[in-house]
Amino acid sequence: MITKDILYIGADDRTLDLFESQYKVPNGVSYNAYVIMDEKIAVMDTVDQRKTAEFLSSLEAALDGRKPDYLVVNHVEPDHAASIQALVSKYPEIQLVGNAKTFQMLPLYFPALDLTRAITVKEGDTLPLGRHELTFIMAPMVHWPEVMMTYDACDKVLFSADGFGKFGALDAQEDWDCEARRYYFNIVGKYGPQVQSVLKKAAGLDIQVICPLHGPVLKENLQHYLEKYSIWSSYGVESQGVFIACASIHGNTAAAMEKLAELLRGRGCPAVVTADLTRCDMAEALEDAFRYGKVVLAASSYNAGVMPAMEDFLHHLKGKNYQKRTVALVENGSWAPSAARCMKELLSQMKDITLAEPVLTLRGALKDADLPGLEALADALI
Repeated sequence: MITKDILYIGADDRTLDLFESQYKVPNGVSYNAYVIMDEKIAVMDTVDQRKTAEFLSSLEAALDGRKPDYLVVNHVEPDHAASIQALVSKYPEIQLVGNAKTFQMLPLYFPALDLTRAITVKEGDTLPLGRHELTFIMAPMVHWPEVMMTYDACDKVLFSADGFGKFGALDAQEDWDCEARRYYFNIVGKYGPQVQSVLKKAAGLDIQVICPLHGPVLKENLQHYLEKYSIWSSYGVESQGVFIACASIHGNTAAAMEKLAELLRGRGCPAVVTADLTRCDMAEALEDAFRYGKVVLAASSYNAGVMPAMEDFLHHLKGKNYQKRTVALVENGSWAPSAARCMKELLSQMKDITLAEPVLTLRGALKDADLPGLEALADALI
């Protein structure tokens, strides 16, 4: 139960290994859906097809013999909309509520879905249920073009679509910030300006509860979550420190970065986080690249270019609109170092990237002669 009239009818999925077939979810994920019980009954989104039966069973129990009047479709992505056809088949009198783009996209997934009775809403439109009145807030490209959020003024609840969501099943005992950050930057991160626009709209609402489509319902310390989203969506620096991302072939570049991390800690750096791009979860590395304001990219040269793991990482950053960071470069090459040139080229395609000096070139194993360069780099990053 979320409030007296708003019930949870979603489901946890502990069997999923990769969210969107690319992001590891060791603690699973939740597909959240809700129902508002009033004179008129509104179902708020559905769930992934993997949990359709559980969703319909939970809804039936909540209805207690009644029938739903509306299905509000805040987001058409299949992990939230895949059960729409099954819901309509079970309750054929239900009316779908969405915006114009919603009903352009739904036939792509459900060509036989009857939309003749659908209710099309736009920014600021309302839907009275009785005590509750729903107000619709358009949130295009957060992170699909049809996304909207719904505000219930009665219970002061914001149904936030994918906003404020996180990886992990609801029973997972884990830090919200960590998995919400990884979720945000990998799923929504490209669309910071659009998130900023929605946050400005939300600032004018009295919100006491946030009901996202993934992760826990947020009822306490809402300012914390709003502040995190403000930082993330403006590409601000969340934590002071240095993130070192390393792509090493035989371990020599990695050993040099271990020494750099030691030097940084010795200089009082508040946090030094390292990632082996050849082995780590790329989504975790991307999260840390956005979290910290200073980043070291260290890579071996490879085929007159850069180690593929580093090249892949930089393409991921570019795709998520990476910006406003200070980046230091370390390359290694036994006969023709080329990694720094390639990294610079990829970074030049991103906005507001400041390259720290010096660019450090290593040749093979770390040697005493390399230490002054590492010392100078550590000084530049403090």
